[in-house]
Amino acid sequence: MAKSKMINLTINGLAVQAPEGTTILEAARMNGIRIPSLCYLKNLNEIGACRVCVVEVTGQKNLVASCVYPISEGMEVVTNSEKVKKARKLTVELILSNHRMECLTCPRNGSCELRELADELGIDTVRYESEALKPEFEESALHLVRDNSKCILCRRCVSACRNSQEVGCIGPNDRGFATHIGCAFDRNLAEVDCVSCGQCIVACPTGALTEKDDTEKVWAALNDPKKHVVVGPAPSVRATLGECFDMPIGTNVEGKMVAALRRLGFDKVFDVDNAADFTIMEEGTEFLERIKKNENLPLITSCSPGWIRYCEQHFPEFVPNLSSCKSPQQMFGSLVKTYYAKKAKIDPKDIFVVSIMPCTAKKYECARKEQKLENGQMPVDVALTTRELGRMIKRAGIMFNELDDEEFDPMLGISTGASVIFGATGGVMEAALRTVVEIVTGDEAAPIEFKEVRGFNGIKEASYELPGKTVNVCVASGLHNVCQVLKDIKEGKRSYDFIEFMACPGGCVNGGGQPYQTADVRGHVDLAKLRANALYKQDKKMEMRKSHQNPYVQKVYKEFLKKPGSKVAHEVLHCEYKPTKRFRTK
Repeated sequence: MAKSKMINLTINGLAVQAPEGTTILEAARMNGIRIPSLCYLKNLNEIGACRVCVVEVTGQKNLVASCVYPISEGMEVVTNSEKVKKARKLTVELILSNHRMECLTCPRNGSCELRELADELGIDTVRYESEALKPEFEESALHLVRDNSKCILCRRCVSACRNSQEVGCIGPNDRGFATHIGCAFDRNLAEVDCVSCGQCIVACPTGALTEKDDTEKVWAALNDPKKHVVVGPAPSVRATLGECFDMPIGTNVEGKMVAALRRLGFDKVFDVDNAADFTIMEEGTEFLERIKKNENLPLITSCSPGWIRYCEQHFPEFVPNLSSCKSPQQMFGSLVKTYYAKKAKIDPKDIFVVSIMPCTAKKYECARKEQKLENGQMPVDVALTTRELGRMIKRAGIMFNELDDEEFDPMLGISTGASVIFGATGGVMEAALRTVVEIVTGDEAAPIEFKEVRGFNGIKEASYELPGKTVNVCVASGLHNVCQVLKDIKEGKRSYDFIEFMACPGGCVNGGGQPYQTADVRGHVDLAKLRANALYKQDKKMEMRKSHQNPYVQKVYKEFLKKPGSKVAHEVLHCEYKPTKRFRTK
């Protein structure tokens, strides 16, 4: 690849260089100068709308938005003149005049980019006060609360929904002072084709978008002596929870997380990774059966509820290709309320299951009727995000950083390296290949690592030779990439046997329920890579790295499920997915 031509310019009197085509904002960043911004999200929302990033350019009459203004040879830029600082301060003051400020009680207290910017610019009073703003809550969706009284119209959520996730169910409505973000014709969010992925939440710089807080339900269960409360965190949570406590991005806090969950009062602390091993056993069996019958191929994974909902609404013709396996979250709850309940001699009605998830779509998944067990129970009672767990730990006064490591409770708490990597894009595919290849070849020394499906390209492809069959696989994350793959399959441009789709870009490590990071961090730090590396490091150190090696998985099959794909396994661990209308009617 040819090197980009380097452009010479000066920034604040310093001679610097940057590649041709670079914006002033990026050129400054490359040379150690940070220009504040608000609406800007690198590679996602580059629209120059908020005017916070303005700078002076010699020869230009007005200040220019550095996030969209390209550099040129000999350009002279000033990023910190009095004119620039006054313009930024005035802009933010005007934004604050139309922003409901309740910082002490806001869910984004401590992680609000607007508040941090106001502090950086020295704004200690609001000069332009508008009429008292009242909350404008939209709470129809199961996963999200929108409060437009805190919205600053940056459009970051809109870009995430349209450009990254290919859904586009929100956008600016009306004009002028009446402009607000909402759905078409101001429908409720529950009425439109939102897939509950939560990418709009992590894109939002303020408290205008937050997950629906279900922590009070968990506190109530923990304080109910009649309830036996079981908790299970998803694979990726151990690689992200530390960020809630100012630990470096990519710190694996599994042991401290387990210790904190015990101190919150949970009766059993199990691991959803264990359920991920069951997912591989069931999904691998299902794949081999479809290969044998040459039916409903490619098989497409069903671990991501955001992807499932997107498929049901936007590509219903691919519903028959979906694996009938429940997600690891739902398998976890199903096993707790069947196998564990029987072993512990507890009525399933008295068991309250809490999952800790990287994904707001898991809240929606908990309410899906097809997940219900034959004993009448829903597998998971409450799904909390990583952020919600972080808040619970802080409110309980637990000194997370000082906790000693503890281990999960056994029975449903032992996992393998295969299940750990579920949290990264390509992890489900790699875990499945580890087991499927060994089963088909009978070779216990079959490859452990399938690096072709690793990495963070939006779409990855690979082919593997099995006895009598070349298996073509695909991994895609982010619904924009998922949409492209499905369109290409329909047009005959691509052909696969097995596909892993994840709704969130980079997989669960970048889920909509993960800890907030500012646009500055999101634009210049590879969050997905750092978080996923923590999972791959744990996988590499583990003695058991294939799902079928898990002794507790083997025990549950022997005592309860009989074998992968059995009638009992289908009753407990499988369900049906159906096409749905893109717009619901009341």
